[in-house]
Amino acid sequence: MTKVIVHSGACGFIVMIQAEKSVGGKIALRIDTDCEMVKKMLEDIAVLDRFAALTTLQNNPVYRSASKHLKHVACTVPSGIIKAIEVEAGLNVPKDADICFVKL
Repeated sequence: MTKVIVHSGACGFIVMIQAEKSVGGKIALRIDTDCEMVKKMLEDIAVLDRFAALTTLQNNPVYRSASKHLKHVACTVPSGIIKAIEVEAGLNVPKDADICFVKL
């Protein structure tokens, strides 16, 4: 099982993503958050093909669901979901990613 925590930023929501291999090359997702928009995404993406992480943005089921349910285009949760899928599927290594603002 792969676990990812996303601190979404200004909204203050924390999202716990769990990705787990299941039958037939599928990845089952669990998402724990207080964000109602992200919770709605799970209805669309609870189980995905392991190669979903490798599709283009326009064809990616995670980003299609995000475009339907999320009001904030800059939300980092979809990227976190895809990272969890990649690692659980063995398509990438678990490496932290950051977005940091620098005050000038």
